[in-house]
Amino acid sequence: MAVHRSLVIFAIVAFMAPTISLAMDYVVGDDNGWKLEVNYTDWAKDKQFYVGDTLLFKYNNASHNVYKVTGDDFNSCNVPSNNSLGLFTGNDKINLAAAGKKWYICGFTGHCNQGMKFKITVLDGTAPAPPPNAASTLLAKATNFQIVLGMTLSIAAALIMV
Repeated sequence: MAVHRSLVIFAIVAFMAPTISLAMDYVVGDDNGWKLEVNYTDWAKDKQFYVGDTLLFKYNNASHNVYKVTGDDFNSCNVPSNNSLGLFTGNDKINLAAAGKKWYICGFTGHCNQGMKFKITVLDGTAPAPPPNAASTLLAKATNFQIVLGMTLSIAAALIMV
């Protein structure tokens, strides 16, 4: 009975797997992190951001911070007077919860004007699947007989262990 229940659970998980979202975590600036003299426009230009993805800002909090701002504040490098809009830990994670344009700047004097800012467009939906790895390529090349044989041997092994 326990084996039957396990097989049903496995089948449900296998059936649902293609619908699971592939949310991404992005470290802003990659290895450079969030600091001066990094071109964040270049960093973001080839990336597609989706609802559910996260941005991680890594920086020295003695000399930088992060503010999520409006498009107008982004263009004019205007730092909001409301500190509740800022992040200050040096290891700040932002969940991209809604589709649309997002703008981020450093609020330290002059940093935004020196290029410490970037904008992204967050897309609705799910990210495309990553390219196949060696295991999925191997499975794609397997014949139906090999797949059935592998499943049969796996079930037999599970029954023997019970």
